[in-house]
Amino acid sequence: MIVATPQKVPFVPSSWYHVETMIELAHIEPGELAVDLGSGDGRILLLLAQAGAFAHGYEIDPLLNEKARSKMEENGLTEKITLHEKDFWEADLSSYSVVTIYGMDSIMERLEKKLQKELRPGSRVLSNIFEFQNLKIKEVKNNVRLYIV
Repeated sequence: MIVATPQKVPFVPSSWYHVETMIELAHIEPGELAVDLGSGDGRILLLLAQAGAFAHGYEIDPLLNEKARSKMEENGLTEKITLHEKDFWEADLSSYSVVTIYGMDSIMERLEKKLQKELRPGSRVLSNIFEFQNLKIKEVKNNVRLYIV
């Protein structure tokens, strides 16, 4: 299912298979701060929170945020997930040690520069399908890449 957001960037949800791979590769520590950029319907946020992270999601589409909020409530995770109805380009990502993204080729170069500028050394970035050119790949599984900043 593809849903157009207000910015006309398509929402293409990550498959559960890829989401589970992202969580596996992230090696979440209890209480860690994690963020999903373009969090859509919240599926990655749910699994990040269930793995023990305090999960934040940036999503500009209010309808997708409402879906995510409903899932949070249904799963009893409102204390572990924070939704930001805001463009992630405007967000300061420096407090996060885990970042997940299902981007597009057109944003990856700009996003890589943002991540290199804002994230602390050792932060983990998980990208579903799309690649960064200069971040160090630690592992690839099921077309999900784990990068270390």
